Amino acid sequence: MEQLLVSVALSPAAAVHIMAFFTHRICRGFSSSALRNVVIKHVTIIGGGQMGAGIAQVAATTGHSVTLVDTSDNILKKSVKGIEGSLKRVVKKKFADKPEAGEEFIQKVLQNVSTSTDAASTVQGSDLVLEAIVENLKIKQDLFGGLDKLAPAHTIFASNTSSLPISDIASSTQRLDRFGGLHFFNPVPMMKLVEVIGTPATSQETFDSLLNFSKALGKTPVSCKDTPGFIVNRLLVPYMMEAIRLHERGHGSKEDIDIGMKLGAGYPMGPFELLDYVGLDTAKFIIDGWSAMDPGNPLFAPSELLNKLVAEGKYVRGRGLVRVLLLHDCLVQFSVSTAGAFRKGVESNSEVFLVVVVACDCVEGKGVGVMWGRRE
Repeated sequence: MEQLLVSVALSPAAAVHIMAFFTHRICRGFSSSALRNVVIKHVTIIGGGQMGAGIAQVAATTGHSVTLVDTSDNILKKSVKGIEGSLKRVVKKKFADKPEAGEEFIQKVLQNVSTSTDAASTVQGSDLVLEAIVENLKIKQDLFGGLDKLAPAHTIFASNTSSLPISDIASSTQRLDRFGGLHFFNPVPMMKLVEVIGTPATSQETFDSLLNFSKALGKTPVSCKDTPGFIVNRLLVPYMMEAIRLHERGHGSKEDIDIGMKLGAGYPMGPFELLDYVGLDTAKFIIDGWSAMDPGNPLFAPSELLNKLVAEGKYVRGRGLVRVLLLHDCLVQFSVSTAGAFRKGVESNSEVFLVVVVACDCVEGKGVGVMWGRRE
């Protein structure tokens, strides 16, 4: 058989570029094949607050080994206690006639949860490191920058941020291809959606692993690009801000705007009710960040009214299962004594007040309770 040999003359510079190309492809192939076989089983969650504990509960319930990390044992004890309390409410509903099976379920889930104040040692055995800490870019960058040197090569890093660019957080690491976003929604055990965010540098293998992990948790993932607010908040925050501007222009009262969107668009909550649930300070934080990134975008324009209310401290939000809300210049304090039994205290000069309670019923899947009241 005759062989055909083709000789091509290359300059030294061209040869270097071609060699670099093939070397990159070969190395990427090795990396991809390693990641392709990774199934997320061991998860480290940084941050024992409401979001972190909620994610830990769901992951542990679905058979994952979870280590919850925070700065002190006291915080972690409260986190585990919160998880146990949430599981008891689940058991009360799902195992009403089988208390022994319910207790067994709780213990089985809790056995999958461990705690630590030493993130450095924890990440060494993790397939996924997910942060759910304060929305501060530098703090997140410092966290991942330090852990990047300690975590195994296959470990995927992810952020639960709702507003910060994933690319900016990932820039502090050397694993840009193994970095993505997993944005859960509150309360995590109840809300089915997870936004899975990939950056231009996120490998397909990493993205697929995050999608599969979300599905393994029993969630419905949606694929998102690394743009401000991803999908949900990108639509939701400008909607709330436009409601404020509509009121600022005198084109509608807060009450009428809320009623209009509930009865006309079928929304369960109006934009002003939703703002109070989210927290005025949180809304301002998000819109200020987006405005700084894209100052010419009218959707991200700040609101004088929102800035004024936050400056006056009228943005109170609750922690845990119960929110402390501000609506229509009315401070409403709400506390839970026992399931189904509430105590309220109202300090207001307003005629109308609204309480949106995220309590036991919400965690059990009955949704957000809306209670209207009018002072006589």
